Amino acid sequence: MKDHVTPNHFQELTTIYEVSKVLSSSMDLEHTLNDVLKTLESHLHISPSMIVLRMNEEIVGVIAATGLSVAEIERGRYRLGEGMIGKIMRAGMPIVIPDVSQEPAFLHRAFEPEISQRLHAFVGVPIKVGYECIGVLAIYRSERHKGVSFRSDVRLLQMIANLVGQTVNLHQGISAERNRLLQEKHRLQKELQKRYSIKNVIGNSRAMQAVFSDVHQAAPGKATVLLRGESGTGKEVIARAIHYLSPRRDKAFVSLNCAALPESILESELFGHERGAFTGATQERKGRFELADGGTLFLDEIGDISPAFQAKLLRVLQEREFERVGGTQTRRVDVRIITATNRNLEEAVSKGEFRADLYYRINVVSIFLPPLRERREDIPALIEHFLARHNADNQRKLTLTPEALQTMVSCYWPGNVRELENCVERTATMMRGDIIRNLDVPCQRNQCLSMALRPLEGSHPIITMKVSGSSNTSPPVVPEPARHVVAALIANDEESAAPLSERDRLVQAMDRCGWVQAKAARLLGTTTRKLGYALNKHGVEVKKL
Repeated sequence: MKDHVTPNHFQELTTIYEVSKVLSSSMDLEHTLNDVLKTLESHLHISPSMIVLRMNEEIVGVIAATGLSVAEIERGRYRLGEGMIGKIMRAGMPIVIPDVSQEPAFLHRAFEPEISQRLHAFVGVPIKVGYECIGVLAIYRSERHKGVSFRSDVRLLQMIANLVGQTVNLHQGISAERNRLLQEKHRLQKELQKRYSIKNVIGNSRAMQAVFSDVHQAAPGKATVLLRGESGTGKEVIARAIHYLSPRRDKAFVSLNCAALPESILESELFGHERGAFTGATQERKGRFELADGGTLFLDEIGDISPAFQAKLLRVLQEREFERVGGTQTRRVDVRIITATNRNLEEAVSKGEFRADLYYRINVVSIFLPPLRERREDIPALIEHFLARHNADNQRKLTLTPEALQTMVSCYWPGNVRELENCVERTATMMRGDIIRNLDVPCQRNQCLSMALRPLEGSHPIITMKVSGSSNTSPPVVPEPARHVVAALIANDEESAAPLSERDRLVQAMDRCGWVQAKAARLLGTTTRKLGYALNKHGVEVKKL
């Protein structure tokens, strides 16, 4: 048995096929819906036509139309239940008016008089998503189409309305997600601006105040900035502060550690690559320069790049143009460059390890970040900040005794602020109680990088008890200006716990080490003989476990 397809059915199938192609061709909803109506107009020979969507809980309005002027479209607003459009919205059912001149409820609101006079029939169907009516698809036929089957019109329009409904729902979902992401982006930008604001960078010392002054002076301009200082001094934090103080604050801040990548990968990371440029390059990719266009690019460890790559980078810094790896198209970018290094670039230039012309190009504005040991008065505030952050993240209420604070302020901190942050986090994480005492600090347990690289300035970092007959067991000397900082904190900290007595310190150390004298001696940084003498002196009975 052969299927029989009538010309009318063939026309319907063709129309639906063409409409489905239109609906999948664009992400511009208004443009797409107008193209749907134009497709209907060409296949069904109807005009005017319109798609009406819900604008709020009470009002619907024309979103797309054919055969109507802009003024007529703007007048196409209806309340639910008002006119034929409003009735379809409220009832969620199709309405057919064979002769609109005989229907008093037909408002003719959207049409000029000359258009209204030639309208004969109205066919409107609801646009639904599930059971919810979100709009109306309506067409008008002139008097010369009196013989057309309205049943066929309704059937075809309902199928098209279903397709339109799914498309509208998809677009609205995408639009809502886009708006959510934009709001989240703005929220994160504000959070980053607040976090990396120079006001939130801890540093009341004279050295850091000089840095802040230089940052405020350099930020508004376009000059390349070179941040210099030891590892861990906060160069990226200062780079972000410069960015968020500059007119480029609303654009991207992109960072790259030049020492972390081999030269071949570094070139692709900075300049991007074209598809097929090398094995594994299955698609084109923007580099950091393109991603930072209009914003700021931070190149950390600039002193560690090879001489060959220095020449490539110099050209980009001079001309602000480059080609992707495997590409021939020259691309121009507007990027502010901030670089950082912990190397002595002048010495590297004199040895021929760093190009002099690149050195002059990046060293327009130079800002030196002092090591932590040269601004010890900032250490208590930094410790307080890191400890407060740990408490907030872990719902704890840890505090630090003045004795423990004195030990931490006195450390050499070769890793600077980064090492201090790590020390506070590690100490806080391993605490069972709520008070961090002197013996809880890693350097009092032979677990400190500062202790390994360099002992406390002025004395040994561990031994704080006085043992008779020993000439090298005096308490650690707190270097200036840290001495007055700790003294002031101790004097003002009326609620802090009293420091442990010498006997209590011995008992605590022995208890931590399971009453094994050799371990306790290592913990306290003394010898087993001296520890035994101190235990006898204070009448501490050694437990047998």
